[in-house]
Amino acid sequence: MYGTHHGNEDLVEADLGGQIERSIDLLSAGGVIAIPTDTFYGLAARAFDVDAVLRVFHVKGRGNDAALPLLLADPEDVSLCVDSFPPMAQKLAERFWPGALTIVLPKAVGVPDVVTGGGPTVALRVPDHLVPRQIARSLGNPITGTSANLNGVAPARSPEEVARQLGDKIEMVFNGGTLPEALPSTVVDLSFSPPKIVRSGVISSEELGDVAGTRF
Repeated sequence: MYGTHHGNEDLVEADLGGQIERSIDLLSAGGVIAIPTDTFYGLAARAFDVDAVLRVFHVKGRGNDAALPLLLADPEDVSLCVDSFPPMAQKLAERFWPGALTIVLPKAVGVPDVVTGGGPTVALRVPDHLVPRQIARSLGNPITGTSANLNGVAPARSPEEVARQLGDKIEMVFNGGTLPEALPSTVVDLSFSPPKIVRSGVISSEELGDVAGTRF
């Protein structure tokens, strides 16, 4: 299901709020939904709900041996996912969060193995978009942020694209409009030294190096 935004600004805001409330209800009940982010539409489930996370893999048609990135409401929420947030991570987060930087760190014990593909690290990001942040904040829980598309298909930038691929497999497609063309988030692994970029994206290695005081 997805609704339509209206031209009147007040109606758009009311519709947005209604969609956020419904999103929270569905995710609280173990649902999987598609939401807009600052990069692509993403598949959201509560990160600590193992059954819901397993459904994300099923929806995408992908094996559950891959790690899923998690979206946080605020930088302080890293404490839900990691036991330590080292100085370099703090510097990068202060500069690039909210934004298109995903930071990989050793996971806390409470993060389900299904989220990390059985690995020891977790990928975290605070997106520069109201919808995922408000949903995660209201849930008090990180949400998954993998792209809302079938495995092997390009990430979706509109609710219509998501609905065509996944509409009968998920509880809701959030209508956040068509997203502008954008690169994916840059993924930097700080779980070992020296740190490295594991996926190039919006933020360049030079920008990261200037802030962190090291080369990537």
